[in-house]
Amino acid sequence: MSLKYIDEYRDADLARLLVRKIKAESHKDLRLMEVCGTHTMSIFKHGIRSVLPKGITLLSGPGCPVCVTAQRDIDAFVEFARKKNVIVTTFGDLMKVPGSGSSLAKEKAQGADIRIVYSVLDALGVARQNPDRQVVFCAVGFETTIPTIAATILAAKGEGVTNFFVYSANKLTPPALAALMETDGVKIDGFILPGHVSVITGTNAYRATFEKYDIPSVITGFEPIDILKAVLILVQQNETGEKALVNAYPRAVSDDGNAKARAIMNQVFELTDATWRGIGTIPASGMGLKQAFNAFDAAQKFNMDMPDTPEPAGCACGQILMGLKTPEACVLYKKKCTPMTPVGPCMVSSEGSCAAFYRYS
Repeated sequence: MSLKYIDEYRDADLARLLVRKIKAESHKDLRLMEVCGTHTMSIFKHGIRSVLPKGITLLSGPGCPVCVTAQRDIDAFVEFARKKNVIVTTFGDLMKVPGSGSSLAKEKAQGADIRIVYSVLDALGVARQNPDRQVVFCAVGFETTIPTIAATILAAKGEGVTNFFVYSANKLTPPALAALMETDGVKIDGFILPGHVSVITGTNAYRATFEKYDIPSVITGFEPIDILKAVLILVQQNETGEKALVNAYPRAVSDDGNAKARAIMNQVFELTDATWRGIGTIPASGMGLKQAFNAFDAAQKFNMDMPDTPEPAGCACGQILMGLKTPEACVLYKKKCTPMTPVGPCMVSSEGSCAAFYRYS
């Protein structure tokens, strides 16, 4: 199937053909996990769940960067907002995520200087415009955004900007997949791998995980035809037993990915252990600033070492991120936890599973 234009990836006749093929070839109950939050939203937006056989369950995985941010990191963001002479810059999704006692939205309502930015470069611009203030950027992202954060730090260093700092809660995708496969109770029959992240990492980044766990895996895009094609491939692999790591998104993803972006990322950041909400600590799954860039490390500048805090009582966000529960199974869903009064980040982020369920189902 070779398509050229974007409208071809939304063709209704082609979608119906793929659905018929999926139904004809699917004879097993399957649990397929879309790792990326953008995939989750696209699946709901286009009604893909409703056209699949009842035996196919689509699970939302740990691919929403806000959703997997640990409670202690949210508490750190709140603590920055409470410091004098500090401007906190953040993406909008983080504003309403509850920490153990407050949120950035609540702190802003009480007078804290918190500014929503659309890119980390905007945060650097805030620092340039306010040389007498300390500017902290809350860095929450995967391989897609980490290179831009690294490039901004390099720009700040080159310009001699000394009032710009980054708190890194950045994470890498492949280690989380391996952690899921090692978790008791997690049953996944195939991965729909992220498109945006894979543009940077390339197909090869998932090869070690695939070879170790021998699990069907497909990289795909975000249009209906992309996703249905990925589901069909995963169904076929499970039916035949011929498992493979497939790049079904060659118009954007190559085997090697974007080597230049990764080089910039690795120039500034190094591997660290990271705490993932609901999963726990995953070795070598985070990206912390290298010693040469300590001057930009907000955690060191402000001696920010927050204690671990428990998840909100009753919140199933962690279990949802691991595919152990769906949002409807959470006792707080649509009751205490809504988009206006979120308890966990899965209801806050535009890529969160609970937010998608709430909006579309």
